[in-house]
Formats: sequence, C-alpha cells, structure tokens
Amino acid sequence: MKLLEYGKADAPAVLVQPIDGRDLSGMEQELAALRRMTNADFRLIAVQVDRWNNDLSPWQAPAVFGREGFGDGAAQTLAALLPLTGDKTKRYYLGGYSLAGLFALWAAYQTNAFQGIAAVSPSVWFPGFSTYRQEQKLQCGAVYLSLGNRESKTRHPLMATVGDRIREIHHSLETDGTACVLEWNQGNHFTEPEIRTAKGFAWLLNR
Repeated sequence: MKLLEYGKADAPAVLVQPIDGRDLSGMEQELAALRRMTNADFRLIAVQVDRWNNDLSPWQAPAVFGREGFGDGAAQTLAALLPLTGDKTKRYYLGGYSLAGLFALWAAYQTNAFQGIAAVSPSVWFPGFSTYRQEQKLQCGAVYLSLGNRESKTRHPLMATVGDRIREIHHSLETDGTACVLEWNQGNHFTEPEIRTAKGFAWLLNR
C-alpha cells in the first residue's frame, strides 16, 4: 500500500481515496477538475492498493468477469486507513470509483471517522451488499452517489442490477434523513472516471 499526497498539507478537509495504477495516471486530471468545482482547500491522500479485488472487497465472492474472484481484505485496508484520520481538528471524507466506491460505502457502516462518503459508480451489485447495508447503521452524515446512465446496460445479469441497487440505496438514505444525492452521468462505467470522482468530492466539500 502506497500513499500519495496532493493539495494543501494543512487544509482543514482531508480526502482519502483508494486507487490502483490506472487511477494514478488520471490523478492530475481529477485534481484539476476538483479545483474547478470547489474553492475549498483540501488535502487528498491517494492510497494505492496492491490487490484491487482483494483489498477493497468486504467478503469473498466469485469472479464476475475474468478469472479473478474477490477476497475479504476490506477490513484490513480500512484498519490501515484509520490512522490517517487521527487529527480531530480536520474533516475527513472517503471516496472512490468502482470497487473503491463500494469500499467507501461499506466503510461508512463500519466507522464514524469520515464525515462524508463519495461512492462514485460504486459496485453496489456486489453479492450480499444489499442485505449487509440493511442490517447495519450508517455512521456518517453525507453520502454522494453516482452512476453512468449506461452502466446497467450489460449482458451480465448481476452487474445489470447496479441501477436498481443504487436507487434503493438512495431511497433508503433519504428515508433515514441522511444528506445524500444520486447523480446520473452520461456514459458507461469507463466514461470519465476522474471527472466523476471530482464531482463526488466537490459535492462533499461544498456542503
């Protein structure tokens, strides 16, 4: 696990974002977009994980594409991130794209260390997640959700449920009184992930 820092080191708002190598190549684009979308000062800690499907998955699940299944490393990853939130004079936000977005949402049911969550095109089709969230209590005050309007148009029956699942989560959060928004972006899962992630963090910073 490798930490990369951007923004202002002494900023009152700290953004924590799990990434992989592909995300790393787009960080400058994400930062530029984020600076266009907010006037707030921020420090962004990008956490490059070693094994994406293992380190961000809350529990084991079979592969849905390719041959690599999902592990159960999310708890260990979250434990490694929590020391980053030790300065109680700061506000901490956790966000990510795809499986990292699911991880961020899962973490919000595990800890109150983060004031807001940006779950951007999150993998909420993940087996068992709907049942999990219904049995847990959210521990943060604000959640940004987004999805591409073509993400559910896939032949894979599990992944095709992503639109229904994210609507259910949004409705549940609204019903519980959580500050939340569900934003629909143009395109499929691979359309402008950097811009979409910036939108999520900007919404949290601008509240």
